[in-house]
Amino acid sequence: MKILVTGGAGFIGSAVVRLAISRGHSVINVDALTYAACLKNVALVADSPLYSFEQADIRNRSELDAVFAKHAPDVVMHLAAESHVDRSIDGPADFIETNINGTFNMLEAARSYWVKQGKPDHFRFHHISTDEVFGSLPDDPEVMFTEQTPYDPRSPYSASKASSDHLVRAWHETYGLPVVLTNCSNNYGPFHFPEKLVPVVILNAIAGKPLPIYGNGSNVRDWLYVEDHADALLLVVEKGELGRSYNIGGENERSNLELVQTLCEILDRKVPKPEGSYADQITYVADRPGHDARYAIDPTRIRDELNWRPSVTVEEGLDKTVQWYLNNPQWWQALQSRAGVGQRLGVKA
Repeated sequence: MKILVTGGAGFIGSAVVRLAISRGHSVINVDALTYAACLKNVALVADSPLYSFEQADIRNRSELDAVFAKHAPDVVMHLAAESHVDRSIDGPADFIETNINGTFNMLEAARSYWVKQGKPDHFRFHHISTDEVFGSLPDDPEVMFTEQTPYDPRSPYSASKASSDHLVRAWHETYGLPVVLTNCSNNYGPFHFPEKLVPVVILNAIAGKPLPIYGNGSNVRDWLYVEDHADALLLVVEKGELGRSYNIGGENERSNLELVQTLCEILDRKVPKPEGSYADQITYVADRPGHDARYAIDPTRIRDELNWRPSVTVEEGLDKTVQWYLNNPQWWQALQSRAGVGQRLGVKA
């Protein structure tokens, strides 16, 4: 299978690229190389004859048409997106342009290519989205996001992803474009750009800096190891039912405070401080505007229809993640000078 992956130099996209090539698929990595992208994320497979890279921007339709014409992919996995909620609060325009208009361009480029190819039965457009489109859940373990949960986005980021989801469904219903969609819970793992919670905590901890927790740390997320997510995404693009969406979760709900405390315990074991615990560095900061209280995925559909479940617990995944950051300082040190990294964003509301 020849897979066109947008955003393949990003966090989740690069995990998909690495896994797909390891399984013998050909991959065309299409990435604009904006601030959060890093080609070192795919260095392990960059020399493979199965790998191709095209620097192209999903906001530029002519660039996308050229990529489709040159590579003739069997399927598209659309991951390219602006993804940091705090940045969306400070600068929503980039999220509208990339996540909404960029997805429109991808859909039109894919539709044009699909029609020119004679509408082959094997073609798929897989749109990768987030559980944040569903809004916030109450503190009730019996209530979770399903594929039927009404959309209720609360941030510019989640609103832009909700809009892109609706576009994908509309292109399926109106034009017959063969699509599948997925909405995932919070990802973490190796190559996570160092502005997100897990890498921020790891890197601040070993640098002796405060470990910032928004509000009182009670916000709950369902944590999904990125390599598990990549596995699920490849399964959906191969076997998912056309026009259908699948929620992908880690089945690992933790509050932000619990997550940070677990990271501190792992660091205490792996790189103990001369005195005290890394948990002594926990610092509570002003909450994010419109901070959703809880996300949790009901995985029944993907489990029952595609026989998929995550392979690691959050404790196992965090242990792997901490060790990866400890082993790869050359990767994250090179990214710490990029715009906004290490700064508190999202406080302008």
